[in-house]
Amino acid sequence: MSHARSMSLTSLARDRSDALASSFATTYAGVVAFIAVVHEGSFARAAERLGIGRSAVSRSVQKLETQLDTRLFLRTTRSTTLTAEGELFYENCRPGVDRIVQSVEEMRELRSGTPRGQLRISATVGFGRKVVAPLLRGFHAQFPDIGLDLMLDDRATDFISDRIDVAFRNGRMDDSQVVAKQLIPMQMLLCASPEYARTHGLPDSIDALAGHACINFRFASGRVFEWEFKVDGAIRKVQPKGAQCFNDADLVLQSVLDGEGIAQMAGYQICEHLRAGRLVPCLAHYAPDDRGHYLCYLSRHHLPLRIRVFVDYMTQHVRQLDLHCLSAVPGAQLRSAA
Repeated sequence: MSHARSMSLTSLARDRSDALASSFATTYAGVVAFIAVVHEGSFARAAERLGIGRSAVSRSVQKLETQLDTRLFLRTTRSTTLTAEGELFYENCRPGVDRIVQSVEEMRELRSGTPRGQLRISATVGFGRKVVAPLLRGFHAQFPDIGLDLMLDDRATDFISDRIDVAFRNGRMDDSQVVAKQLIPMQMLLCASPEYARTHGLPDSIDALAGHACINFRFASGRVFEWEFKVDGAIRKVQPKGAQCFNDADLVLQSVLDGEGIAQMAGYQICEHLRAGRLVPCLAHYAPDDRGHYLCYLSRHHLPLRIRVFVDYMTQHVRQLDLHCLSAVPGAQLRSAA
């Protein structure tokens, strides 16, 4: 194909595209003006409703009539009525216009009406089971028109590909692409069972961990969780030699409760066991204090009502739970430092 021929076809395609865009713009503006005149009964009132001049409404309708090669209105100085063709055109347009109006109203309801719709939630397995899932029953009772879909996964959340509305994340937040609201601090503490402590003692330093049976946690990625401590204001990470290793946080906890060894676990897992005396803390004075449990979503702007009420509800109710492990046992820091 010659260069001139190619240029000619490109120009023709562009002209057709421009004609289509121009036709659509004329039709759209004309249909909006036409529907407004029908609803209001006059060009003047339609102009007021649309917030434009009467002459602009008249021109849009005239262009539409020219495009359709049909007269839509019979106009006199005293009245405006539909022609037979206008009535037919209106009946054909009305379902589409009603659907548009309904869609607009639905969008408004999502922002300010009764909370409803489907909510897709992501959480880590441990926090999701222990904290999030038990609160969903109360939320659903208060907002029965919101459907809930909870996904438990220790992998990083991909809001777009996984179609996630809200995600619960643990640790430190360094993702600037999401809004992250801290629910509570995430306390990490070494614990053992009283039986293990009586039989083997407790480590009195971080280096002493090498002489103890340590229970490790493995992430879904295959990486083994590094224990973290705060020493002289800086984070120190330790990868202990594990006597056992699990990819489920509940199995780590159970192994520690059974007296199999020591593990560093999150406060939400262990606070009730500390209060009941089923676990004893150690090295609490080295517990890191820069982690948190976060509720994350993509944007603050145009946030659907179903997400807003969920964020508010979960923030309030998670904070009402007593999940602070360092306050679970009076004097824990003194005993661990001894």
